[in-house]
Formats: sequence, C-alpha cells, structure tokens
Amino acid sequence: MKRTLVALGLAAMLALPMLAAAAPGLPSRNVAWLPAAADADVDRAFVQARAQNKPVLLYWGATWCPPCNQLKATLFNRQDFGALSRSFVAVHVDGDRPGAQKLGRRFGVSGYPTLVLFTPAGAEITRLPGEADAEQVLSLMRLGLSGGRPVKAVLADAQAGKPLQPAEWRLLAFYSWETDDGQLVPKGQTASVLATLAAASPAADAETSTRLWLKALAASDDGQGVRPDAALRERVQRVLADPAQTRLHMDVVGASAADLVRVLADGGAPEKSPLVPQFDAALQRLAADATLSRGDRLTALVSRIELARLGLEKSAVQVQLPPALLQDVRAHVARDDREITDGYERQAVITGAGYALGLAGLWDESEALLKSNLAKSHSPYYLMSQLGSNARKLGRKDEALKWYGDAFRTSEGPATRLQWGSGYLTALVDLAPQDAARIEQTAAQLFTEAAKDRGAFEGRSARSLQRVGTKLLAWNGDGRQAAALQRLQRQLGGVCAKVEVAQGQRATCQALLQPRQAA
Repeated sequence: MKRTLVALGLAAMLALPMLAAAAPGLPSRNVAWLPAAADADVDRAFVQARAQNKPVLLYWGATWCPPCNQLKATLFNRQDFGALSRSFVAVHVDGDRPGAQKLGRRFGVSGYPTLVLFTPAGAEITRLPGEADAEQVLSLMRLGLSGGRPVKAVLADAQAGKPLQPAEWRLLAFYSWETDDGQLVPKGQTASVLATLAAASPAADAETSTRLWLKALAASDDGQGVRPDAALRERVQRVLADPAQTRLHMDVVGASAADLVRVLADGGAPEKSPLVPQFDAALQRLAADATLSRGDRLTALVSRIELARLGLEKSAVQVQLPPALLQDVRAHVARDDREITDGYERQAVITGAGYALGLAGLWDESEALLKSNLAKSHSPYYLMSQLGSNARKLGRKDEALKWYGDAFRTSEGPATRLQWGSGYLTALVDLAPQDAARIEQTAAQLFTEAAKDRGAFEGRSARSLQRVGTKLLAWNGDGRQAAALQRLQRQLGGVCAKVEVAQGQRATCQALLQPRQAA
C-alpha cells in the first residue's frame, strides 16, 4: 500500500517557479501532450514521430492516482522537462478515456503511472522510474533520446555475458522494474534477474553497481533473489553512513528500508538487526532533506514507521511506537497539510499522510486529516476509500460501508467507477453478506455501467469485474444466494452478447460468473 500512495513521487532538486495550472485532462501546459484514447490516436503520434525522427514518450495515468499527481507536481511542470519535450512526441493516455484500457493491453501497461520511451518505429527504449529523483529521470530520458538501444536488447546481452557500455548498465539499473508488467521479465522472476545483473555489474560504475544490488535486495525474498553476505551488508552500511550516497539512492532506501532489513537479517529477527538504527538515521536525514519533494520525504517517514513495526504482525491496528517517532509523524504531517498549496501535490501527499498516521496507530488523527481534505481534493472519492479502510480496520463495519458507498457514488470515469464499485461490493460481501438486496443492486449497477463502456472487458476494468465475479460466486458458496446469482447471470448474458468477440473480450465477460472463476 505504501508504494501505491507515496513511493512513486519524484524529487525536484531545483526550486523552479510554479507554472500555470494544467489544462483539464492534460498532465501539464508546458508540453504539447497528444491525448490518446484509441489505436488511431497513438498511430498518428508514431507517424508524427517518424516524420520528425523523434522518440515517443507515453504517459499512462489517472486523475485520482496519487503518484500520477506527484509526477504532475514535481516533474511534468518543470521548465527543463518542458524544454526537453521538444525532443520527443508526448502522448497522454488517461485510463478513464474510451479505449484507454485497450491501449494499456497493446503496450503492456497496467499500473498508474507508467512512463515508456519508444523509438520512432515503436520499440521500447526503456520504462522510466517514476520513483527516482527528477534529475535522474531527466538524465535517463536524455540517454534514451541520444540513441540508446532498446532495453530488451541490452538485457539480452547482459544475460548472455556480453560487454555493455556504462550507459547501458545505467539503463538497466534505473529501469522501472516495478512497472515492467512482464515486458522484459516474466512475473515472479524480477528478483532473480536483478540478482544476476548485480553480480555481473562490477563492469559498471560504482553508483550503478550499488543501485543494482539495492534493487536486487529490495526485490528478494526467501525463494528468489540475493542471499546476503558480509560484503553486501557492508556495502549497504556504507550507503547508509554517507549522506551523499543515501541521497543518491533515496528512492530505494526511502521506500524499501524495512524490506532491505528483512532480507539482510537473513532469517534472524529483523527488529533486532543493528541495521535498524542505521536505516532510521538515514531515513531521518531524507525526511528532513529540503531538496527532496514532500512526497519523497513522506516516503522516508513511512519507512521509519515500518521499521518501528518490525516484529509486529503486519495487520496490527493498535500499536505502541516510540513517543519521539510519533511526535515526528504528527509534526511532519501537520507541516505538509499547512504548507501545500498545489492541488496535485496535495492529492499525492495527503493520501500518503493519512496512511502514515494510521500505520503509526494514530487513527483519530488520520480520520481528521482525511475528512478535512475532502473539500480540497479534486478526487475526494480516493480519500473516502481511505476512510472506509480505516473504519474497517477498526471494526466499524457500518461506517466503513458508508464511506465505501460514498466513494463509489462520487467516483468519476468508467474505469474508475468499475474499480471503486468493485471495492464497494467486496466490502459489502465481507462486512454485510446478509444484505442480499444491496449486494445484488450494486452488482447489477456495475454490469449496467460495464454495458455502456466498450473498454469494460479490457485491462484494469476487466480485472475489476473479475474481482466482482469472484466475490459473488464466493458469496453464493453455500447456494443460499442462487436466485440472486441467476438474475445477475441473466443480466450479464445480455451484456456479453453485445461485447466484441475480438481479443477475448466477450469470453472475459462470459467467464465472470462461471463457477470456475471462484477457484
């Protein structure tokens, strides 16, 4: 959850003048974004790119998405990004536009946000790491724009043991593995691939090699990735002890501190690891670093809370954390809430701040913060869903359902409504399975809305509906809701009959309420 809320923020190292607010529907005004909602839109962009011999930058995002808003607040609005954009064709795909989910399947993107740089001919040069420092992202873009080879070819050579140029090692180290979506590496194999690259990286510069080791460690678990040794622990300790190194790798250290400690503890009790105070000291520096964006500083604060929770059950709600840490959390959140004036930044940071307060056990303060920001948010339904999650964790079922219902009711955009509706129906089945009328009514509404959306059985929208189908079948596990399920199956049958057969969309629709889906 942490990464979803805050860890994809970008840091702005330079204090740049604030540009005018973005035009509706576009990420920023300083870039000639081409909005795309269909294959033809993207095809025209590539025609333009080939005619001008320019790469294509595709940005896939959503209005409500906190890390997308972080990009708008800290990268897209930069003057140097606007100047650099003259070297590429910028394409914006909003996940709620008609045809956007189909485009997501075409380009293998599903998580918001995803940034992909293509050659004019359409080959992927690289996926850019939204969680990295803005200066680093701009450096990687310049590298790609200067004629860098497609990352797939670079990875194949690295795996074959062929020599790489330093810039190509950097391309691999800063590739957005989190949004790869199986384009380079099959899902589940990322940790092993990163471990192999890190072991082969002495040919790269020290910064790049260290980053590969950190990424490999962060992605590792008991079954895959790196088995740490004394030399690797010493390497990590050098990063933590050196403020410049910590700042250089702030995205990995800031977002993955607890994961790194668990792996480096190598089966021991991570909460007792001597690395914990070393990480905490490094995170305190990051949280106070004014050269980082507020989103990145908050990420470091969340990681401090996670370190303090090591040894506790992950689902623990009532926790006792050090008073000094709680004081830091309260002061940090209050300062952000008081000082933020940009709407994009507020959507990115306050959602993460509400999560941080809850993670620290400060539930009343989390609720107060989220409620006070509802009227300030351009996507308040996101905050409503957080309020529902808070109430659910605290056992307040009726209150949770009220917030989840409000979030669905006020959500906007076809893909977003299916996602939020799926969340509401899931909560209904989990918290009020006896309320058959409301469950059936909500499911029927979702199927009605899906019938009006030609992208409903593609990408994220299809996955939202599949969650609905799975939940409804489980709800009828004992057969007591058979009549309601049969009515919904009849309604869905009428919807599926009008869905395109091509590319499996109708088959996806027809499978939603089939018993095998529950398995």
